[in-house]
Amino acid sequence: MQIGIPAEIVAGETRVAATPETVKKYVQLGYSVVVQSGAGVASSCTDDAYIQAGATIAASAADTYKEADLVLKVRAPQADEVTLLKKGAEVLGIYAPHNNPHFDAYAAQGISCYAMELVPRITRAQSADVLSSQANLAGYKAVLMAANEYQRLFPMLMTAAGTVKPARVVILGVGVAGLQAIATAKRLGAIVEANDVRPAVKEQVESLGGKYIEVQMTEEEKKGAETAGGYAREMSDDYKRRQVELVAKHVSQADIVITTALIPGRPAPRLVTAETVAKMKPGSVIVDMAVETGGNVEGAKANETVVTENGVKIIGNTNIPATVAAEASALYARNLLNFLQPMYDKEAKQFKLNPKDDVVGPTVIVSNGEVLYKKP
Repeated sequence: MQIGIPAEIVAGETRVAATPETVKKYVQLGYSVVVQSGAGVASSCTDDAYIQAGATIAASAADTYKEADLVLKVRAPQADEVTLLKKGAEVLGIYAPHNNPHFDAYAAQGISCYAMELVPRITRAQSADVLSSQANLAGYKAVLMAANEYQRLFPMLMTAAGTVKPARVVILGVGVAGLQAIATAKRLGAIVEANDVRPAVKEQVESLGGKYIEVQMTEEEKKGAETAGGYAREMSDDYKRRQVELVAKHVSQADIVITTALIPGRPAPRLVTAETVAKMKPGSVIVDMAVETGGNVEGAKANETVVTENGVKIIGNTNIPATVAAEASALYARNLLNFLQPMYDKEAKQFKLNPKDDVVGPTVIVSNGEVLYKKP
């Protein structure tokens, strides 16, 4: 049985789905592993390191795919890659199924697709949760990106020339990325405030030293604020209005704003209006981590840094984990290994992915050419 590790072809994608560390473990389990030449270079994984781990290096994507029974990817197969896949192959990756245009091509090729972002939020699946591992890194790096663009300092400093005031940071969306952003900004010495539609996160914000921006909610709104999996739900128009009004007061006084609010399968909620951005101080910086799904900030543009008329920078990087590719790849590769290992059949010496398994089942979006995923 063969595992294929191709180089990613999506623009700006520097991560790789397997590292020499995980390749070594696949080889120990009896797999033949083929890695496309250069696939891990941007993640500090050389071809020689893969060879030492027991892999074979293929010169092209076609050579990587042609005999691979199991393909490990970061991004979903693109149109040019689908036809290279072996019929019956199982392909793990991040598929963005709610706006992926290639389902028909996957079905026609007769492959099975496993969307790793659909791994359920249950205890047994924590070590395979790619969204959490990548969001953690993104939350950290987003603060550093903002600090790099901000022309002042984060901490308060007492100097002979006077006092340097600490930066005021507002975090919108307190999931994994938001919590890491709070922790990082606090470590850098900033004053941090945060908001989320889920009232349960207030305690988490305060435990990290942040101040919670609380929107008044009815009991009904509190009950319906999050899904069974812990994700934020889309709220009513009335709640959105109240949230935008309250957030505007805090954002207009902030030096740094990090927005992370996402709703699975839906456009990102608009939390910061152009009017609010126009009230911010010159030199303020916003990092919109939700820009790929429409953005939380009016005026944010995907993969651009916009400078407004009043001198506010809005950073719209759609793939922040790729800016720390070595660490992001290491965590992602372990996530995939942790997803696969419980499915290992010792007698057959191969992974047998069981669609009835609590962890595997929710990720199956195409099975042997049959599209199973239904858009929300």
